[in-house]
Amino acid sequence: MIVIIASAQIQSPVKFSSQLKTNKSAEAEIVFTAKIAAGWHVYSTRLGAEGPTSASFTASKLDGVELVGKLQAHGKEISAYDKNFEATLRYFEHSVTFTQKVRFTKPNYVLKGYLEYGACSDQTCMAPTSVDIDKSGKSPAVAAGKDAKAEAGKEVPSGELLAAMTTAAAQGNQDAQEGLAKLQADNMDKAQQDSAALASAAATSSLTKAEKDALWKPVIKEIHEQNGGDGVENQSWGYIFLMGFLGGLLALFTPCVWPIIPMTVSFFLKRAKDDRRKGIRDAITYGISIIVIYLILGLAVTRIFGASALNAWSTKPFFNIIFFLMLVVFALSFFGWFEIKLPEKWGNAVDTKASSTTGLLSIFLMAFTLTLVSFSCTGPIIGFLLVASTTSGSLLGPAFGMLGFAVALALPFTLFAMFPSWLKSAPKSGSWMNTIKIVLGFIELAFSLKFFSTADMTSHWNLLSREAFLAIWIVIFAALGLYLIGKLKFQSDTVGGDVRKPMPVPCIMLGLCSLAFSVYMVPGLWGAPVKAVSAFAPPIETQDFNLNTKVVKAHYTDYETGMAAAKAMNKPVLIDFTGYGCTNCRKMESAVWTDPRVMEMLEKDYVLISLYVDDNKRLPQEIEIMENGQKRTLRTVADKWSYLQRSKFGANTQPFYVPVDNDGNPLVGSYSYNEDIPAYIKFLQKGLKAYQKKK
Repeated sequence: MIVIIASAQIQSPVKFSSQLKTNKSAEAEIVFTAKIAAGWHVYSTRLGAEGPTSASFTASKLDGVELVGKLQAHGKEISAYDKNFEATLRYFEHSVTFTQKVRFTKPNYVLKGYLEYGACSDQTCMAPTSVDIDKSGKSPAVAAGKDAKAEAGKEVPSGELLAAMTTAAAQGNQDAQEGLAKLQADNMDKAQQDSAALASAAATSSLTKAEKDALWKPVIKEIHEQNGGDGVENQSWGYIFLMGFLGGLLALFTPCVWPIIPMTVSFFLKRAKDDRRKGIRDAITYGISIIVIYLILGLAVTRIFGASALNAWSTKPFFNIIFFLMLVVFALSFFGWFEIKLPEKWGNAVDTKASSTTGLLSIFLMAFTLTLVSFSCTGPIIGFLLVASTTSGSLLGPAFGMLGFAVALALPFTLFAMFPSWLKSAPKSGSWMNTIKIVLGFIELAFSLKFFSTADMTSHWNLLSREAFLAIWIVIFAALGLYLIGKLKFQSDTVGGDVRKPMPVPCIMLGLCSLAFSVYMVPGLWGAPVKAVSAFAPPIETQDFNLNTKVVKAHYTDYETGMAAAKAMNKPVLIDFTGYGCTNCRKMESAVWTDPRVMEMLEKDYVLISLYVDDNKRLPQEIEIMENGQKRTLRTVADKWSYLQRSKFGANTQPFYVPVDNDGNPLVGSYSYNEDIPAYIKFLQKGLKAYQKKK
């Protein structure tokens, strides 16, 4: 068990306590009692899979005790319709008690488990949270008819725990054997001396408990000093802002926004025809109001869901599936199947209010009216930006994304007010705006597969292989190409225009590029790198039929097993914190790792350990830790490696590469996403030199 205590404190609106009431009989009760802060509520049991997180009890170890019945809730239960979940939900306010009956079957017992619950306020929700219980001792009585043989002074592991221990050992041996086979194939001149060491590491685990504990020792200060104190958060914010800005530019050229620009600018200039400066000032105020409205939206997303929850969404299959479905719905909306729009009475009410007020308030309400009436076009783009920014790992990602979007959207209102003559040369509204909507629909449909792929890999469903992903993308971009050259039409293309009208030259050129992109992806069906899409497609190891052998794959996906092997082989380690849904990780693997010089160092000079921080596979045995002053239980592989990255290296973004010695100490700092191959080679070489110097 690994226990590390962090100094920071995190407040919680729900405080739980747990106890086991034995009642001096063969039956007992596990009791979880909660105190709930004002304005919050905790959901009851068995609400169904489509609603919020129901209260449920999970036993992780039972020996000499068994569960009786289901978890029961006690307290003043409230039943009310929730418009967010569109269902009638049951929940508790102020306080609640959950009980789970158990029965003793042996003179001595061990009971470990946890209560998982969901809590929400009117504005925000907590991530699903667990409360642990860990009890053992002598049973006050044993149920009649049960096997009550006295235990001979020692505790025998339960069948469940023995199975977990066997699984863990088998996994370690499998990792070591795979590493040995790869090493023998790639490095025959050293196979004999390394294979013996590797076999020894697999058979005995090689590391003592003290050595394993030392591997988890925090080295945050050392990493920070070796990195020179440089950070990457601002770079992430800048990228998100740029993506938002580009999204805003696209939104400008949709049928819901572009026709409004000349009307709005003319209105401001005519309203202040005797004072042109006032008209310009009003238009600038209008643009600033748009920025404020969308910035508030971005901040609200972070505020409502919480920064830590947003960062965790990128690893959760449930949310990735929701994002996938959202983008599919947005794409179908752009295709013209249906229209996403807010209730008309909202826009009418705000417009009426704007007409009855004066000054800055009226201008702000006019800007708010724009956001409402243009939602059918801007909504899917905003949704795409929010999905991308919430899964970027940046705490203020949604705010920066909306800021970039709003700046692009507000810019033309200000510029046309300052230079009215530009309006004469601006393109008129027409069918070209519908073409932009259709193209955006194809793009959102293609990118939706990225989120389905992430959910598929983190849950190990194995539904979407790399070639299946590429095949769908080939069809999507081929259809986009056919649309742009005029060979494919949608129903919305026939509204207000002649469907036989040829496509303009720019569309045809873009269509040919899209068709060429489809052809470019075809060799990927047989394992070609196709680096342009490697960031979005599943990794090469999911390929069912692969003719490409020039790929780098980590020998180990377990930290301690890989470190034991590296120590036995007397080699430095490159730890690769990665994720199945990590876009930049795939870029690095396809663009940098495939370079012959990089590949040689990774395969011969280093022991490569890839740790997937979004692998939702259950751990054979749970690990209890202390973090932020609270006791937590690591239950999945993702929990374990995410905690290792946070507690040891002080980082939570991927990719994250750090060379370490055989004691887990960093050699030259860390390396994040950067496709500069010479820089990456220099980074690896510095690590090798530092390791040789330590020896």
